[in-house]
Amino acid sequence: MAQLRLDYQEFVSRDTEVIIIGPDGPSAFKRTWEMEDMPMVGLADPGSKVADRYHQKINLLKLGRMPALMVIDKNGIIRYVHYGKSMSDIPENEEVINILNEIINQTK
Repeated sequence: MAQLRLDYQEFVSRDTEVIIIGPDGPSAFKRTWEMEDMPMVGLADPGSKVADRYHQKINLLKLGRMPALMVIDKNGIIRYVHYGKSMSDIPENEEVINILNEIINQTK
């Protein structure tokens, strides 16, 4: 989450919204957002319905839900997906920005 915050304006400048989905309830999620001063949208998913719908993996030996990052276009089409194998297995922002640039160039 924190790495996405660092380049949030880069995502916004590409007409992109970052949405973080987490297993906490609304109160815990709100506290985290306020404490961390998160500029992006946060979605509390305590029943994991959204995470399950997008096939986010669970590995209890590695602290629960593994990271998942998706780029979904305005038509609802998943254009990129990365399912992490560990808690630190998250694409760099530059990689995601390059993917967004490719999508933008394809639609011109």
